[in-house]
Amino acid sequence: MISATAESLSGLPGWAKRLSEKYYSRTLSMFVLHGNVYDLLPVKRTGRADYVPLAAFLENALFGKRDLVLSYDRGGGVGFAKPEVRTDFQRAIEGYDAFHGTKHAQGLPRNPDAVLAILDSYLRIRVSDGKKIAVTLAHADMLAPAGDASSMGSEDRNTLVILKRWAQSQTFQRADVTICLVTESISTLNSGLVQNPAVASIEIPLPDEDARLEFVRWQLEKTPLPPGSELTAETLAALGGGMKLVQLQNVIAHACENRLPLTTALLTGLKRELIEAESGGLLEFVQSRFDLSMVAGHEAVKKRLRDAANAIRAGKFDAVPMGYVICGPVGTGKTFMTTCFAGEVGIPAVMLKNFRSMWQGVTESNLERVLALLRAMSPIAVVVDEADAQLGNRSNFGDSGVSSRVFAQIAQFMGNTELRGRVIWFLLTSRPDLLPVDLKRQGRAEEHLALFYPHTDEERIAMLRAMQKKTGTRVSSEEAEKAFLAQAGNLSGADIEAVLVRAHLKSVMEGDAAVDAEDLKAAIADFIPPSYPAEIELQKLAAVMECTSKSLLPEQYRDADRGEILRRVSELKQLVREG
Repeated sequence: MISATAESLSGLPGWAKRLSEKYYSRTLSMFVLHGNVYDLLPVKRTGRADYVPLAAFLENALFGKRDLVLSYDRGGGVGFAKPEVRTDFQRAIEGYDAFHGTKHAQGLPRNPDAVLAILDSYLRIRVSDGKKIAVTLAHADMLAPAGDASSMGSEDRNTLVILKRWAQSQTFQRADVTICLVTESISTLNSGLVQNPAVASIEIPLPDEDARLEFVRWQLEKTPLPPGSELTAETLAALGGGMKLVQLQNVIAHACENRLPLTTALLTGLKRELIEAESGGLLEFVQSRFDLSMVAGHEAVKKRLRDAANAIRAGKFDAVPMGYVICGPVGTGKTFMTTCFAGEVGIPAVMLKNFRSMWQGVTESNLERVLALLRAMSPIAVVVDEADAQLGNRSNFGDSGVSSRVFAQIAQFMGNTELRGRVIWFLLTSRPDLLPVDLKRQGRAEEHLALFYPHTDEERIAMLRAMQKKTGTRVSSEEAEKAFLAQAGNLSGADIEAVLVRAHLKSVMEGDAAVDAEDLKAAIADFIPPSYPAEIELQKLAAVMECTSKSLLPEQYRDADRGEILRRVSELKQLVREG
């Protein structure tokens, strides 16, 4: 390997420096490279940068001075960095055949354990010759997949044993041997190998803004953007958060090949498609045309969120809560409030979709990929709807510990204070009492904001007017608004929206230019809101108990006896269960 000097390591990415430093300790020879393993990486030669895939980076930049550089994957077989290494390996196989009575020189076996056994013999012979060796095992999760050894076939068990023997070999550790197992998700690799103290895991992160800017400048020198493009290299790098370099290359190529000026709108659309595809459909961008001015009522909640938005815009990330629990009965506008916050602050917002899978290891792999994307896309708002059902807890049983491991991953990520103000969590739920305490404690989703149905005429009219803007409906007069108030009762925001849509349909069918009093009267008279009185009261009181600020509560609950509320909550839970 290159000499262990600051000068020789200076041109390497951070993860490669960490690998080198661990290797030079002479206590480790096996590394698991995971994360952004299918991207381009910079190789600097005589002051000029070039960008190559990981395999080429390992062969040329990291292991370029090794005597023997080999690679293996289950589909492609054994590969060699140089023709002379192939020739040497072929001679060694002929000797192996002569000793063991095999015919591997005519073609290597297809099963990985047999190939690794041959490689094991070759490596040990060349180590005894004093050769410096590097071996890369691509798609390592296909060689040693996650799972219990008792459920593995004999070939997989043999492969795992060989890999563990390599990791613990003091001969390899003392010699100049490095073995790199490459996998996109570390959770899909056998845990017995990953957790082995003789194996070091090195994450290759998504590129940060500096790395993106360096790449974009390099790419634009080769492929200038079409005339009329409004993005500079700096803005393209800044707006490309969460994207791989190869994806940025595709965006530039798309614009150039189709002669489309690269605008912010075009980049936003392409980025959305690429990242949603990269996440496997587990993240969905939330498009918001609105800001908090579109939200009717909830003035105290809106002020809290506006203060946070101002702090983010000013770069005062340390003053922003790590996350929020947005709670309240169904129909109070929890999702709308959150998307309006994203529109207010001007940061992207994504909805975390169901990442759970029935297949072993896939759930953890999905979550690992999603969390890496969120970190790279910061600042970003992450919306988890029905969070009490989505996120699970530490005590779930019956799924081989998947739920508890997933919960631990999420809790650890949410509690990372380096991401304060950069990854902002919004846990939306109508039953905050079912959310695990570990997720809603201080340092995670620490602000608990409660939303309630409009309970004054002013709030109901404000809600009606806000819903007009949201739905593009126009109410003709104050008389129509008064007719609405006379019959609105205790309708929720969602109920008011439904009534307005029905009234609008009636006015359209009658050829009216706007919704009039008769339209609203007819719609309200016909509307029967869903009736779940016990559930709604339970959700409302759960929000009262969860709220972390007295000023956010309706007046009748600010000084209410909390013991009495808890007693009523217990009664309602029993009633709901019996129902």
